[in-house]
Amino acid sequence: MPYTVPVTTTASWAPSPLHRELQDRLDALARTHHVPGAQLALDTGTDVLVLHTGTADTATGAPFTADTAVPLGSLTKPYTAALVMLLVDDGDLDLDEPAAEHLPELRQMPQVTVRHLLSHTGGLPTGPDSDTAAATTTARYLAAVCTARDALFTPGTDFSYSNAGYVAAGRLVEEVTGMPWHEAVRALLLEPLGARPAFIGDSVPGRPAAAGHAVNTATGLARPARQNLAPLEAPAGALLASAQDLVAFGNALAGRTDVLPPAVAKEMRRADPAARPAGLADGWAPGLALFRQDDRVWCGHDGNAQGTSCHLRVDPENGVVVAFTGNSGGATALWRDLADDLAALTGVRVPAVARPVHRGRPVAVPDCTGAYRNGAAHYRVAPGPDGSPALSIDGDLALPLVCYADLTCDLVDPASGRLEPGGRFHRDPATGTIDRIQISGRTARRTDDG
Repeated sequence: MPYTVPVTTTASWAPSPLHRELQDRLDALARTHHVPGAQLALDTGTDVLVLHTGTADTATGAPFTADTAVPLGSLTKPYTAALVMLLVDDGDLDLDEPAAEHLPELRQMPQVTVRHLLSHTGGLPTGPDSDTAAATTTARYLAAVCTARDALFTPGTDFSYSNAGYVAAGRLVEEVTGMPWHEAVRALLLEPLGARPAFIGDSVPGRPAAAGHAVNTATGLARPARQNLAPLEAPAGALLASAQDLVAFGNALAGRTDVLPPAVAKEMRRADPAARPAGLADGWAPGLALFRQDDRVWCGHDGNAQGTSCHLRVDPENGVVVAFTGNSGGATALWRDLADDLAALTGVRVPAVARPVHRGRPVAVPDCTGAYRNGAAHYRVAPGPDGSPALSIDGDLALPLVCYADLTCDLVDPASGRLEPGGRFHRDPATGTIDRIQISGRTARRTDDG
């Protein structure tokens, strides 16, 4: 049975008590988490509720409105995946054909299929940073990143979140359609969904846009953050959208619109058995993260640009869609608190994060120490001051790890001491030695080369 929540649409001049209560919570949580502005949109399948609060850009004082578009970061990826799936539905691509058949720059990894790109199971590194990517072309970027030497695992056997995989997916769209990615996503998805297109790098924005913000938590002062996404990375993170826009896309992912045929939407929600994203989500499909809540499987995605945090959740069984955008890093914590409030006030139990797993008491994993690598990123696990392992990436502050018998691990927040889902180690079945670490969905291969 669908949820029945007594909400009002934004067209109503008299907000319901629920509307006012949720608005009060959104306002209060934004202050608590030092978030200049945020949006929430909830579609129960029968009613729609849209809320917004605060300031879109602290430099200009522009208010956040329902129409304000927010840099989505990685929430762009499901749109790119939907474009690829439309081409699969038309017969122009096959999910299980090698991507190199269309992209010669992937010839060093001929086993990587289109499906692997969309589900992050191709063993591709994350990719270089945006400043490095800005100095090259898409073909050279992919040829440099997608090499046999840098492969993290045999394609189709594990999971590693990869921006490079979505750069390749966007390149596939361009090769097959003959349109630049921006034009393809505009014509095939955004305009049919009723969304006014907006992208990072637009010289003249076609709609109100929010800036991301860096916030000094000691003073609460927020300063706009510059978006530095390289143009070639657009298919992985260049879209701007409002929470209302995300709800429209969520309805398409649930198979409730003509924009995505129901069979396409269903395939996008189908779990890939090789995709084990640990604490990032409960599973992954071709383009979507999967989250379990009670007896239901929700789909969606999270995204962070510079100083933004955006989230989409879809319950295809009951037709419920929840979307949230916020314009500072603290909006991630706001989203989690707001999800709790939604459950208490509306009965909609939306999974904000992966389901917690009870793994027993911590154990020592002494053979996990060493050096690991994901492309240009270097990971090191070394004994910390108390002898337990600690992880640093590219020389950053080492964070203590708490390990368990199933080789999963948590990261210890140095400020609060709170455990945050980290990831897992992996043993080579042939040798029994630890050969990989996966942290926040990204896998690094053991090198022990210093």
